[in-house]
Amino acid sequence: MKARSSLEREFLEKWRKGLQIGKEDSTILERKDAIKLSADVAIAATKNAATHWRRALLCDVVSENPTNKHVVEHILGHKFKNTATRLTACSRRILRISQKRRQKAAPRRVVPKSRKRNRSRALRMLVPGGEEMDGVLLLQETLDYIVSLRAQVDVMRCLASIG
Repeated sequence: MKARSSLEREFLEKWRKGLQIGKEDSTILERKDAIKLSADVAIAATKNAATHWRRALLCDVVSENPTNKHVVEHILGHKFKNTATRLTACSRRILRISQKRRQKAAPRRVVPKSRKRNRSRALRMLVPGGEEMDGVLLLQETLDYIVSLRAQVDVMRCLASIG
C-alpha cells in the first residue's frame, strides 16, 4: 500500500505499531476494540500533538480504561512521558464535563435562540476537547481534526480494498 501523504504514512506506521500489541487468540469484539483503540491513539499521535483535540482524545483513551495506557505508551514511546502530566490534568476535566453531559437529559423540544449558537454547540460536542474552546480556536481545531480523520479514512479504505 502506498500512502499519499506524510500524515497518512505516519498514521499507518503508528496504527500498525498499536495493532501489534493485540493477542492472536482474541475474539472478534476484542479485535474490533483493539483496532478502534489503536486507530484513535495513532491519529492523536500523528502530526502536531499540541492541538487540544489530540490531547483530549488521548485523555479519553487513557481515562476510559487504565489498561489502554500500555497501548498509548507503546505507540507514543518517549513522547508519552512528556504528555503524561498533561493527560492527567486534562483527563479529570474531560471526565467531569462528559459526566455532566451524560447526566443531562435531552429536552424534548428546545427552541433555539440562534442558529449559530446551536451549530457551534453541536460542533463543540463533535470535536474531542471542544467544550472548552472559543469560536476561532474551535474552527482551527475542527479543520485539523477533519484533515486527520480524512487521512485515517483514506488509509483504512486502502487497506479494505486490498483485503
